[in-house]
Order: sequence, then structure tokens, then C-alpha cells
Amino acid sequence: MSRPARHGSSRARTPGAAGALAATLAGAIGAVIGLAAFQALPTPTSTPAATQTSDAAAPAASVPAEDAVTASPSPSPEPPTPVRFTLVAAGDVLPHTPVNRSAAGENGYDYSPLMAALDPYVSGADLAFCHLEVPVTPEGSSPSGYPLFSSPPELVRDLAEAGWDGCSTASNHTVDKGVRGVEATLAALDANGLQHAGSARTAEEAAETSFYTVSSGDREIRVAQISFSYGTNGMPVADPWEVNLFDAEASDAAPIIAAAEQARADGADVVVASVHCCVEYRTEPTDAQRLLAERIAESGAVDLYVGHHAHVPQPIELLPGGPAGEGMWTAFGLGNYLSNQSTLCCVPQTSNGVVLTATFTVDPDDAVQVAVEWTAITVDRADSHTMHVLTDIPDGAGTLGAAEVQRRWQMVRDAVGDEAPERTSPAQALAEASAAVLTPAA
Repeated sequence: MSRPARHGSSRARTPGAAGALAATLAGAIGAVIGLAAFQALPTPTSTPAATQTSDAAAPAASVPAEDAVTASPSPSPEPPTPVRFTLVAAGDVLPHTPVNRSAAGENGYDYSPLMAALDPYVSGADLAFCHLEVPVTPEGSSPSGYPLFSSPPELVRDLAEAGWDGCSTASNHTVDKGVRGVEATLAALDANGLQHAGSARTAEEAAETSFYTVSSGDREIRVAQISFSYGTNGMPVADPWEVNLFDAEASDAAPIIAAAEQARADGADVVVASVHCCVEYRTEPTDAQRLLAERIAESGAVDLYVGHHAHVPQPIELLPGGPAGEGMWTAFGLGNYLSNQSTLCCVPQTSNGVVLTATFTVDPDDAVQVAVEWTAITVDRADSHTMHVLTDIPDGAGTLGAAEVQRRWQMVRDAVGDEAPERTSPAQALAEASAAVLTPAA
């Protein structure tokens, strides 16, 4: 399964002994012929410069160019260049029943108008990872909301059309609809060309690493995504491969670290961990949540940590550790992407979320550098759940006035902290090509 990054190379060639002898004889014969020709010609007004010289006592003579033996210098190999690419990730895709009603129409469900303002921030990047928190409705069933979710399959179609390349699927709602829900979710992602990580239909599928590739020149970088959840709200898990789980109360990072190390053994140059944890509606990470992230950073197995589940934006910090010992960027929680949550049900911050933009530089020696930025987003629940980038609407939009836009932006700013800079424009692709590495359904 391993396919390491490829590097261009060239090798100078040197002639063997037989080639050297032949060259010497040819030069001698050429010199004699050239001398005879020189003596038979009238004295020239100017003598061409010789291409070769000899210490032997003989009249100076020019050697015809066609008889000269010259060594063409081998071209210098082009040095490998760094591969740079952008990756965006966002918070929970959590379509409550009111969200589904906003997307419903005469011809079925269409979520694209709700998410349209975010599309440039998604499609502009080389890679885009969403977090699909809920299962897709199994055939013969109807979409449902809290507490046992399932979304129409059109949601996955519209995520793909918006520019997402894949989704993490491990969450506390992964098995809300049992085995059939897991199967329906992965079938919908497969049908729409989206990669997925965090749940599986078979043990064999669970053992596979979810890969993406980015390439520039003759170098190809493999990006792995792993996805884990703290639990399933007490819902039974028929088989352990249905959803990747870890013990959050014990801050047990071992399963996540093992998956990251396996991804690297399978050929990953970059590993992104999507972690669904821990306590909802809290801007500040819990002690267990922070310890979990610190252990993952210390392992050196993960390049970027992306957190989910809290439904509110949380800090973005550079934790000590990481593969190169230069730290691991950690987004403890990206809040919500598309949901119905607001102050009416929860806390005011649940109306908001973060689009995380990570810029990766993979050097010729395969060392990875990561820089991150954040973009504040919101959902206008009263305007058919229309989504906005807050800095794009300073004067307000829909039912949101300028003062409310500023208030929501400030809540996001206060939550993420000041370690990472804000980004107010869509990400741009930096690599020449990028793609999800899709495998046939198990």
C-alpha cells in the first residue's frame, strides 16, 4: 500500500576503458588527416584556434570539428522543490429537523442555497475535510432529528458539489440508525466521490487508511485522515469496526496514536486527526480534552489535530511536540458548520463556527511545516439557516444586523485566541493536483 513521495534525479555517465581507447585512436588518426590537409592548403590569413592541445613535438594544427572529441557536460539535476498545499476543515454538519425543512422543496432536498456563501472558502483549497456528524437515512426510512439523527442523502450530494473532498464520520451519532445507517452513510459518500474516515462496513474496510494525494512536479504527497469519537451516547455498536472509539475520560490517546502510526507505515507523509470530543457548549477545553491533545502532540505521529463535538468554537493552539518537534497545531473545536443550534436551545456561541485553513509545506527531505488560519462563520437560523462568513457581511445580511454580526464575530475571536491569525479571504490551491484516493466499497 505504501507509495512514498517521488523525487526527480539524474545521473552523469562516464565512458568505460574501451570507450576511452577508441577515443584516443580516433583523435590520433584525426590529427594526421588534419595535418595533411593543413599542408596542402594555401596559407590562411588567420588560423582557427585548436580544440585540443598536445605536449608532443609536432606542428600546431587545427582539428576539424567533426573529428574533435569533446565531453558534453551532463545537465545539473533539478533540485526537488517543496510541495505546498492548503487544507480546510470545518465544524459539525448537524442537520436538525428545522434545517431539513429549510432545505426541502418540491423536488426533494437541496442544501446548496443554505451553504452557498461558504463554497468559495471550501472549493478554493487543495483539500477540504468536512465532519458529517449524523448518518444518512437508510432506504425505507425518513430523515430525523434530535435525539436520533439521520439526514437525507441529498446532503452528501450537496457537500460534494460545494467542494468537500471527504468527511470524518466518527461521532456520538454515527450509529443512531444502527448498522444500516452506517452502510447508508458510506454508500452515499462513495456514490458522490467523497473519501471517509471513522466508520466502516467491515473489518477489512476499517483496517484501510483513508488517503488523499497532492502533487507538484514529480513529487506526490500522501495525506491521511483518521477519525475517532469518545462514544455513541450509549447506542449499541454491533461490531467494533462500525465506529472508531477511544476513552475520553481517561484521555486515552493510544488508539488515535496507533492509527496515525499505521497511516505512516502505509505511506502517509502527512496525518490529520479528526477527534470528536468531549463536553458540549464549553468554549474552554476540559482538562481531559487538553491532556488527550497533548499526548497526541507528544507522540509525534500527527501533523494537525481537528476537534469536533463541543458545538462552539474553541481555542486554536500550537502544542509542544509534533512530528518534527516544532509543535502540533490543535483546533480543540471548530464549532458548528450547519445546524439549528442557537441561544434558544443552547448557548449563543452555537450559532457560530470556524473554517480552519492549514497551509502545509513538505520539504525535499519530507519535513512538514504547518501554518494555520481561522475564518469566523455563522448560521442565520431565522433566515432559512443561511450560512455566512462574518467578515463578508460587516453591514449585516438576512436577519442579522451589523451589530449582531460584530457580536458573533467577537465571540469567535474570543474563543479561538490569538495564537493563529484570522483569514478573511478564501483559501487558494497551491499544488498542481489533488485528489481523494478512493477504493471500491468493501
